[in-house]
Parts: sequence; C-alpha cells; structure tokens
Amino acid sequence: MNTRILAIETSCDETAAAVIADGVTILSNVVASQTELHARFGGVFPEVASRRHVEVIHAVVDQAMHDAHLGFDDLDCVAVTRGPGLVGSLLVGMNMAKGLAVARNLPLLGINHIEGHIYSLWLTPDAPEIRFPLITLVVSGGHTDLYLMTDHGRYRLLGATLDDAAGEAFDKVGRLLGLPYPGGPAIDHASDKGNPTTFRFPRAVMDAGHGYDFSFSGLKTAVMRQTSQYHSPAVMPVADLAAGFQAAVVDSLVEKTAAAAVEFGATAVHVAGGVSANRALRRLMAERVAVPVRVPPMALCTDNAAMIGAAAHFHFSRGRRDGLDLDVTPSLQLV
Repeated sequence: MNTRILAIETSCDETAAAVIADGVTILSNVVASQTELHARFGGVFPEVASRRHVEVIHAVVDQAMHDAHLGFDDLDCVAVTRGPGLVGSLLVGMNMAKGLAVARNLPLLGINHIEGHIYSLWLTPDAPEIRFPLITLVVSGGHTDLYLMTDHGRYRLLGATLDDAAGEAFDKVGRLLGLPYPGGPAIDHASDKGNPTTFRFPRAVMDAGHGYDFSFSGLKTAVMRQTSQYHSPAVMPVADLAAGFQAAVVDSLVEKTAAAAVEFGATAVHVAGGVSANRALRRLMAERVAVPVRVPPMALCTDNAAMIGAAAHFHFSRGRRDGLDLDVTPSLQLV
C-alpha cells in the first residue's frame, strides 16, 4: 500500500508536523522546539506550552507540507498524537488534525505517543531487517517502559518505572548540580570530564523480586544528599557527580533490558525516546546486549511527528480509522 500521511505531534513542548510515505520514508519533518522558552522554569510549564503550540502550529504544518512538495490532495490520512501527554498541548494538535480531516475530507487516526517512539526505528536504514520478537525500551522524560513486541501493534509491558522516569531524574539531578535545562544532555556532556567510580550511587531495583521494573527516586535522593555536603556550588565536583549518577541510571536500564532480551529470545533490542540519545546508554547497551541494538538517529530521539506518521501507517494499512469524536487521553496506555 502506498500511503502519504501527514502527522502532527504536540504532546508536550515540541510542535511538530511531518509527512511520511509508506511508514518508512520521511518526506518532511519539522519541529518547533520550546526548550529555551521553558529553560527559565527548569522544566515544562504546561500553560506556556499549550499557548506556544497555538501560535506556531499552522506555520509548522505549512512548512511540513512545503518541504514534502505535496498538496493536501496528495495525502491519504491525517494522524495525530492523542496521548499520553499534557492535556492542553494534546488538544491543540487534535483540533488541528480534526480541522484538516474535515476540510480536506481525509481519514483521521489518533496515535499513542509511546507507540510513536517505538516506530521511530522503522524510519532508519535498518527497517527492512526488523524481525519479531523485539525488546523495546522507551526511555524519556515522562516514561521508562520495557516492552516485548511480538508483531506490529502487539505489545506486552514487562516493566515500568515505579516512580520517576529516567529523563525526569536527569532533569532533577541536573538542577541539583546547577546544570542547564534539559538535564539529560547537560549531564551527558558534564560526565565527559568526570570519573563514574568516584561516587558509587545505588543501582535501583536490580533484584529479581521486582521483575523488570525500574526506580530512580532513591538514586535522586542519594545525589541530593551528596550535593548537600558542599557549602557552595563552586566547590562541588560536578563532573564526578554527573558521571556517577549517569552510570547508575545506565546500568539499571541496560541490566534489565539485556536480561529481557535473553529471557524472551529477542531478535534485537530497540531503544527509543529522548534518553536514547545518551551516549553512555548507547555504548553500554551495545557492549552488554548479545543481540543487535538499534537506536534512532539523534533527530528522532526527542519528540517529533515523523514517528507518529510511521506508527500511523501500520494502523492505516490494516484498515483502522477513527471518527471525529476522537478525544485526547492524557494518561493513555499502550497496553
């Protein structure tokens, strides 16, 4: 089936639109980032995010169509993130998608944001080689979930975070260390000059009794206790603290993922979401996992609409269509 899908993503603080052909080819991928806007708050301010989406979404969609060299009559479907995410942000994208579907008489599909991250791997040169079953780790600011994927659209949740998501922990520890927002990239780069063994922070929920679940709250608390011992940020060993914290997070993520790949006979491990851009995670996952490890290119790690279009293709090709009564679901689950 030859399909061209316009996808819209506004689940958090990125206003994004993309046109995807056949679920694997990016014809355009436009992202308007709000990172600088929210940096002064040390995190995403929901009301500010939704207002900015309203301000830029028309221009973002127009740019995506222009970059794809297509008109609306060339499209087969409009897809949009329906959740999980911030309700105000989600509504902006949903209303835009519904308006286009009505005005252009196009089918509408609502897509799970987490599923979108998973399908970012289908937008890589490795796509023809992907075979099931897969172990997929989705790790971002709001999610740390480990899935067994046995076919398109068939997921089994093996484990999830019991408290903070890994990306959220990076942001919080970044603030403790006086690093700029977002914390993930800042800690990653600060760690370059640090010794990961100077501070041996706890590896969270590594025992078998917790299965494949994760926990990062205790790790965050351990870092907070350590930083409180310094009377001034100027004397804090930021690089060593960052390296020690990052090593603890990465160890936990890799240990669980590698074990799941063995238990379920996975053909490969996929790592997606914003934290999949972390260099230490990519390196250690490749070293410790016995099967091929795939990660998206950096541009597809953070929130984008191309991944929503890729996921939408597989639903569209199987005949799924959503009605105009489709609503956002901020706490939408994948399974």
